[in-house]
Amino acid sequence: MASATTHASFLPPVLTFLSAAVVGVPIFRLLGQSAVLGYLVAGVAIGPFGLSLIAEPETATSVAEIGVVLLLFIVGLELELSRLVSMRRDIFGLGAAQLALCSLVLAGAGFVFGLSLAAAAVIGIALALSATAVALQLLEERGDLGTAYGSRSFAVLLFQDISVVAILAVLPLLASAGGTPEGGWIEGALRSTAVAGLGIVVVVLVGRYGLNPFFRLLAAAGGREVMTAAALLVVLGTAMLMEKVGLSMAMGAFLAGVMLAESNFRHQLEADIEPFRGMLLGLFFMSVGMSIDGGLLKAHWPELVGATAAAILIKVALVAGLFRLFGSSWLDAVRGGAVLAPAGEFAFVILPAAGELHLLDTSATRFSVALAALTMIVGPLAAKGLDTLLARRPETVAAPADAIEPTEARVLVIGFGRFGHLLTQVLLAEGISVTVIDKDVEQIRNAARFGFRVYYGDGTRLDVLRAAGIGRAELVCICIDDAAASLKIVDIVHEEFSNVRTYLRAYDRNHAIELMNRDVDYQIRETLESALRFGRAALEGLGLSEEAAAARVEDVRKRDIARLVLQQAGALPEGGGWMRGPAPELRPEPLTEPQRPSRALSAETRGLIESERREAAMRELEPEDAATDG
Repeated sequence: MASATTHASFLPPVLTFLSAAVVGVPIFRLLGQSAVLGYLVAGVAIGPFGLSLIAEPETATSVAEIGVVLLLFIVGLELELSRLVSMRRDIFGLGAAQLALCSLVLAGAGFVFGLSLAAAAVIGIALALSATAVALQLLEERGDLGTAYGSRSFAVLLFQDISVVAILAVLPLLASAGGTPEGGWIEGALRSTAVAGLGIVVVVLVGRYGLNPFFRLLAAAGGREVMTAAALLVVLGTAMLMEKVGLSMAMGAFLAGVMLAESNFRHQLEADIEPFRGMLLGLFFMSVGMSIDGGLLKAHWPELVGATAAAILIKVALVAGLFRLFGSSWLDAVRGGAVLAPAGEFAFVILPAAGELHLLDTSATRFSVALAALTMIVGPLAAKGLDTLLARRPETVAAPADAIEPTEARVLVIGFGRFGHLLTQVLLAEGISVTVIDKDVEQIRNAARFGFRVYYGDGTRLDVLRAAGIGRAELVCICIDDAAASLKIVDIVHEEFSNVRTYLRAYDRNHAIELMNRDVDYQIRETLESALRFGRAALEGLGLSEEAAAARVEDVRKRDIARLVLQQAGALPEGGGWMRGPAPELRPEPLTEPQRPSRALSAETRGLIESERREAAMRELEPEDAATDG
């Protein structure tokens, strides 16, 4: 068992990170800046060149990188494989053009300022890469990932992640550029490419044929924490496999997400992963801030500031021009350039590796790493500034066919049992877009033929509702037969999504009154209409005309509604009104005065009826006794 000393030594760094996030991020959000900038500045403040609260920032880096991994997994969940194929022009056309052009121009600038050709090439490539975590976080905060420029920005980021393995393979060739390349270099590069390709094939096959049955089995067995553990197992296991074959962990997580994008368990997985993703991604940004060399910045701040501004302006200009060439408007092009301007996370892998191969000397390595980190700090500021300027010139452009499809439906239906099944038939007949949530695997299977989105998940969880897109729905139809759970969902929706209308299936009369007390937009008892229709058919079968039977049923309906309203207001003895605590049991009462007393057909029934009559008499006497006492 760990000693108290071990716990004491472990807690201070954790508390430091949490405190920095809690203080730094809200301040920058109140100033109208991105949360990314808040994390980066918080990292600088607590790092070895700030308050020195964390002396060794590299200890947090390996854990923090998992945040980027989880971010790419969630992005993959939003991108179906068919959509990914349709984006191939932007991925391999625009992505390749961006990396090649930015690398060439930035390397040329480095060569002009006295770097060797190999050193300039390495730094140019490292700075040409973009910060996936920063860019996606900015797009997510703006809600622009599904827009035209958001889709193209993501395509560029995806190509860069794919290219990292090739870039790392090229570094040894650059190191031997002054002499004859080693004979085994080509064989090694081909071998690493083949291994990487085999790893991708394994992930695709397992994801295509194994993951859905795996999660279906776990869901049938039950246990929310097991589903969370399974989600983390899939994401981190795939990421580790990709790292072993030479690709990035983020690439592996993205592939796992894409394989599950069309799964019925997508929203539940997204909700389970989201808390881990948010915290670890914040830790990653803080670790980048801590990595900035304060001594170098103090000694060479004019050069670093100038190089940072130049790198960002060059990337914005080049990327905007390429976006424009590929069909984006100028507004979207400049926004895309600003989002992709910061140097990427892989710069912190490529630059040290180049130093070990003696492509860069120690001073050049330190300078270029500091430059990459500064672009990640200044980049969000530049993006925010451009947004402010461009907001004065609004321009509406339709999203292209290959944009990332947002999860949007006009109606969110919770529960796909008998009631929900019939409801969705009506919506489907009218062509209304629907998303269905249910935690019964068998119901998910039944719903698969309907053509709308059907997902496994617990509708009483706020994170599941968010992931299912409730904030963009017009109304939510709660069709579950669990009265307590439906009330919980109503409370969540009214508190978090006040613009979404609530339509509910009431289990019984008590449940209906509870729903009326919560001001739902519409509620109906699940057996009301069917029982009234049944009664109308019985009257017609007994010889009444259709008009007379319909009038009698309508009269009963009005009487029932009036009684329900009185019971809700507490005007009747059995009504719950607005009282707190458990609602009293509502006994069925005749809406029309009986013409004769009830008669028993057996001794057992006779005893029950007499008992009921005595209780009714006592209830009538109680008000009289109270009045006499008064």
